[in-house]
Amino acid sequence: MTDYGEWIDRRAVGADRLDEALCARWLATFDLPPPDTATMPQGVHFALCTPTARTEQLGPDGHPARSGDPADFLPPFSMPRRMWAASAIEFIGPLVIGAAVKRESRIASIEEKPGSTGPLAFVKIEHETSADGAICVRETQTLVYREAAEPDAPLTPAKPGEERFDKGAWSAHTALTPSTALLFRYSALTFNSHRIHYDAPYARGVERYRGPVVHGPLIASLLLQLAARELGDNALRQFAFRARSPAIAGDVLHLVMRPAGDTYEFGAFAADGRTVMAATGSTA
Repeated sequence: MTDYGEWIDRRAVGADRLDEALCARWLATFDLPPPDTATMPQGVHFALCTPTARTEQLGPDGHPARSGDPADFLPPFSMPRRMWAASAIEFIGPLVIGAAVKRESRIASIEEKPGSTGPLAFVKIEHETSADGAICVRETQTLVYREAAEPDAPLTPAKPGEERFDKGAWSAHTALTPSTALLFRYSALTFNSHRIHYDAPYARGVERYRGPVVHGPLIASLLLQLAARELGDNALRQFAFRARSPAIAGDVLHLVMRPAGDTYEFGAFAADGRTVMAATGSTA
């Protein structure tokens, strides 16, 4: 295994402004009405302080290429496939339209593990987002890097089976079918050119997904919107999600939540009950 110790504690700083135009695009992407106040819904921080690598610096997958330059924030893993596996988020204060935003990021840990399809590399990144000098969001993000898919590997996930998702055990439920337009708009909002989200031939032929993949933070944002519908705007103080399997554009996605003691359990499920994302949240 490679020693990536020199990347631990590496830091990066980004700056942005939560201006009216960005807010309008965020709300339009999710078909949300303008807020009654200047406070934006939870999840908008995913679209702030995004990486600004030049187009010539992008790799074949659309992400910034990992060159091994000592100045790079992320290590030069040999595994080419990247996914946003999980996040643990603390909402400290709301993000207000017009605020000057700063995000400070730090690589907290790097761990390599064997997987069923080859080696895996897990990177935990701590992000701290401030607005007008006040900390609003703390997040620990987990990225996973994997080996390239075999050219003849079965497409994943399999088409939904005959079973149907049972919403009876959940207190709140909504269903939607993420469109390629939704994925494209979210990629534009977050300045994310990862080709699995908009390039169907690449998603199928290279990474062996059945179609364009719905972004993990997009699904998380939809779950946060379900929480806002049930609990009120910006009610959650803690929210953690973990991706379990891919969601594909054009497939029905069931979003659910229910009380679980002093917390709430959330989930995103495919039409046949396959778990796409598991999440928890609390208001304290």
